Amino acid sequence: MGAQLWVLAAPWAMLLLLLQLAGASHVVHRSLEAEAAPASVPASIVSPLLRTGYHFQPPMNWINDPNGPLYYKGWYHLFYQYNPKGAVWGNIVWAHSVSRDLINWIALEPAIKPDIPSDQYGCWSGSTTMLADGTPAILYTGIDRPNINYQVQNIAFPKNKSDPLLREWVKPGYNPIASPEPGMNATQFRDPTTAWYADGHWRMLVGGLKGDRRGVAYLYRSRDFKTWVRAKHPLHSALTGMWECPDFFPVQVSGQNGLDTSESGTKYVLKNSLDLTRYDYYTVGTYDNTTERYVPGNPDGDYHRLRYDYGNFYASKTFFDPVKRRRILLGWANESDSVTYDKAKGWAGIHAIPRKIWLDPSGKQLVQWPVEELEKLRGKPVSVSHKVVAPGEHFEVTGLGTYQADVEVSFEVSGLEKAEELDPAYAQDAEKLCGVKGADVRGGVGPFGLWVLASAGLEEKTAVFFRVFKGGSGQHVVLMCTDPTKSSLSPGLYKPTFAGFVDTDISSGKISLRSLVDRSVVESFGAGGKTCILSRVYPSIAIGKGAHLYVFNNGEAEIKVSQLTAWEMKKPLMNGA
Repeated sequence: MGAQLWVLAAPWAMLLLLLQLAGASHVVHRSLEAEAAPASVPASIVSPLLRTGYHFQPPMNWINDPNGPLYYKGWYHLFYQYNPKGAVWGNIVWAHSVSRDLINWIALEPAIKPDIPSDQYGCWSGSTTMLADGTPAILYTGIDRPNINYQVQNIAFPKNKSDPLLREWVKPGYNPIASPEPGMNATQFRDPTTAWYADGHWRMLVGGLKGDRRGVAYLYRSRDFKTWVRAKHPLHSALTGMWECPDFFPVQVSGQNGLDTSESGTKYVLKNSLDLTRYDYYTVGTYDNTTERYVPGNPDGDYHRLRYDYGNFYASKTFFDPVKRRRILLGWANESDSVTYDKAKGWAGIHAIPRKIWLDPSGKQLVQWPVEELEKLRGKPVSVSHKVVAPGEHFEVTGLGTYQADVEVSFEVSGLEKAEELDPAYAQDAEKLCGVKGADVRGGVGPFGLWVLASAGLEEKTAVFFRVFKGGSGQHVVLMCTDPTKSSLSPGLYKPTFAGFVDTDISSGKISLRSLVDRSVVESFGAGGKTCILSRVYPSIAIGKGAHLYVFNNGEAEIKVSQLTAWEMKKPLMNGA
């Protein structure tokens, strides 16, 4: 079937049948047959066993940013940047998939392609907004000039609002709705947000760059969602470099329910994807609808900001789910292998598992957790309780296939007396600290955690672990780290350590970890979702049945596994693959 292995414009009855099959305990899937790889590409790289099983991706080719997710007439819709012609970036369209549960996905025809003057050279990222009459509208960036990324903002509407699958979209003749003005950087002006409504006006943000360093969230207003005018001042800006994929939404100060973008919140979250670092950053603050200014709660927030994920996670987008009253976060994880490898295997890029997000009771940060629907994929479980792991020891969790698994574990530290002093040079740089104090560097309290996608002889292993340090004023600092430096014997892979500090009270000695292991991705949630790390790994021998799971303790303090449960994960319906 060539490069397109999609369910294209399938009849309604066929879609229902596919979803019924997806709900069954066993679903038949077509295996992706990798092309014959060049001699320079390790055989394991093109193995279908390294293609993720339950993370979102199309059957083949390049995927990047999630775009415009929404819920409409019983279906979750996800649009995403996609190259229908190859496994590298280019020829981008808005691909479109639908789901009943955010886990099983059916691919439809692309929703938006370059076909009008204001997007003829590219249809880039954007968002969807639900209008007052229930009509969804897509706001997106178009490229309207050849050989230069001159960026303008466009709008599209469903051709048929009665179609719950929203298979066709039309672009009105008044596009573009926003263009760069004199003095603005026309090549750094993109990714409109979901709009919000207040005081008779719709408002949206567009990411930008002013001068060489100032990232900007340009603010636009409209009374009719057709004519948009830029506000005199941006919503917010900071000396951090270009702001891609901005996102702005209210949060409740208590509870886990989300708010629609147009609902008022006591606190707000402003997020941007920082082009300089390729990470997503956010602050929690306040928004004054009269002055139209956003102020971070932490005065240093613009320069010591929080991250959704301290690993390979970028260009994220949230949306409000009106059915379960929750805000859901989606993000893109790029590959960590080479372009040559991507071309050989025929695909590149995945999306993180959809996460429910809410404001921590402290009010200082967000908490994230995989959507509850993911638990439908849990199969055979194995549990371990009240097992002590002595200093320098480890044990294997057996009885299930662990190359595609969901692992939840609660640890108890025997005492914090042996915790190392935190070097002040690393107090603001968890990633550098993890690089120095990796999983194999013996410590006082930790490193302790999991070795996932590990080979039987431990030649290959990816470590997800905690390490506790003594900070100032008698406080303890908890480091969470993913260390893939020994994840593969294959050459030519990017294997950085990823890390973040965990804002948790470790005085009780208790801390939890959840790791979603999926063949070539490890997505982990520390302390109930306060710190999250996604890492791409490509084992060469720890694949399929060759993958093992261990609990390890490389510290001097004794560790107890109070409870560990691991589930084999079934494969959902994934866009026809």
